[in-house]
Amino acid sequence: MSNPIGMRRNLAGYGDAGFSIFLRKAFIKALGYSDEALDRPIIGIVDTDSGYNACQRNVPDLIEAASRGVMLSGGIAIPFPVISIQESFAHPTSMYLRNLMAMDVEEMIRAQPMDAVILLGGCDKTVPALMMGAASAGVPAILLVSGPMLAGSWRGERLGACTDCRRFWGRYRAGELSDEQINEVNSELAPTIGSCGVMGTASTMALATEALGMMLPGGACVPAVHAERRRLAERTGARAVAMAAERLTPDKILTPAAFTNALRTVLAAGGSTNALIHLTAMAGRLGIGVDLAGFDRIARETPVLIDLKPTGQGYMEDLYHAGGLVPMLREIAPLLDLDCMTVTGRTLGENIAAAPTSFKQDVIRPFSNPIYAGGAIAVLRGNLAPEGAVIKQAAANQALLQHTGRAVVFSSLADLAARIDDPALDVTADDVLVLQNAGPKGAPGMPEAGYIPIPKKLLQQGVKDMVRMSDARMSGTAFGTIVLHISPESAVGGPLGLVRNGDRIKLDTAGRTLSLLVDDRELAARLKALPPAPSGEGRRGYERLYFETVTQAEQGCDFNFAMPKITTTIP
Repeated sequence: MSNPIGMRRNLAGYGDAGFSIFLRKAFIKALGYSDEALDRPIIGIVDTDSGYNACQRNVPDLIEAASRGVMLSGGIAIPFPVISIQESFAHPTSMYLRNLMAMDVEEMIRAQPMDAVILLGGCDKTVPALMMGAASAGVPAILLVSGPMLAGSWRGERLGACTDCRRFWGRYRAGELSDEQINEVNSELAPTIGSCGVMGTASTMALATEALGMMLPGGACVPAVHAERRRLAERTGARAVAMAAERLTPDKILTPAAFTNALRTVLAAGGSTNALIHLTAMAGRLGIGVDLAGFDRIARETPVLIDLKPTGQGYMEDLYHAGGLVPMLREIAPLLDLDCMTVTGRTLGENIAAAPTSFKQDVIRPFSNPIYAGGAIAVLRGNLAPEGAVIKQAAANQALLQHTGRAVVFSSLADLAARIDDPALDVTADDVLVLQNAGPKGAPGMPEAGYIPIPKKLLQQGVKDMVRMSDARMSGTAFGTIVLHISPESAVGGPLGLVRNGDRIKLDTAGRTLSLLVDDRELAARLKALPPAPSGEGRRGYERLYFETVTQAEQGCDFNFAMPKITTTIP
């Protein structure tokens, strides 16, 4: 067959196709399948459940519901496991493992017979890993996320993971909360299963993927514990069967215009800076590059409209009750390409038109009355960031966006941990905290260490924010005047690694520059004294592969061999 389906796809290499099918059926019949069942289209379901991953603990329920939808539509569903990554349980960092998960997803889709695949994820790195793998595999694919958790409550105050994790931990470090109180808070931050209930990376990536067209309309916001999440899973299963028949592959959906729509959505939602790296990696799998200057341009014209923490005040369940993503898409529709194809078989514009009518609410602002008008994220360049850096200015102290201060340098994560709360640390609120060697290779894995803690002695003086910068990332749930993704990273000879205690640094957000105010000759001398960049030499397995092939932040931190040649650049 020129286009084999079902059990005839991706045959094991025995040199006899008939025997391969015969043997395959013999073994799968041990699970109780009939010949009639095995003649149907096969829909694979990626199972990312794990006992370490509360974000995705409802995955078994969603597999059951999606399988029901597949069966009702004439297909047969076969779940299969891949790596599961939970943000706070992954050492050294979840980002270090994202590409490994993407490879796992791609190869398991390629290796096993399936006519379409349902991608089940939720926690931060799982969604981009699933999308990267599926984009490379080229089989019809549709994403289903586990959904956000509900908010908790402590002494009458509504709270949830993980913006409030950071806020309350800061209060505890400042001595404002007792051990008993912080333990009470700890039990309320994640009161249900599901991904973080604020506009962190998980929520941002869910919204971005819905805007991309890879998820059913309304799929991003339904809480993990709601019955509607299961009904959505059933509809996803039914749609996967139709996509298999239509051969609606990811490349027909993941176009340059669709990725630009997704970037617009991230900006209008006040989303995580991590989304820029992940969308860059996803687009790179299809030969699409993301230009940081272009991203900054569309950021300037895209206001923040969703009132969710950390930029605003609400939680994802509030966005769900306000109508989900569609009301926001209607507000920014003039900025979107509405002709992009989606997994529904209809265009983005047709999906928006078919959605329920928007109604009066106070979570999604009108375009004329935004939460923040200046662009959620700004891209910086200068002699300290030749290949770019970003700052989430919508979640920053506006008074610090233009600032010149003295550098207080931490050479590594270990150095930061050892000295940040040392009473003898020479630091004032006007200084700039600098963290080096926390990028893709330096850490390794570019951890979410960019949210450098305020030194305890300054916290106790009432300091809530100060300028911080690094080659690391920051959780989408975090806030503050923090410069991130400085590239090239310090570990490979980037200028950030040349900063020394007492140097003057100028942050000019309005002018989009980040400058180290040190003479060029002095910087050249410091460059000669830097140690060699980390390499794969002396390492083994995945660690060696990672160090030899991982790219910098502006390229999505993907492996260079996984990306085809860039043929198109957006936005």
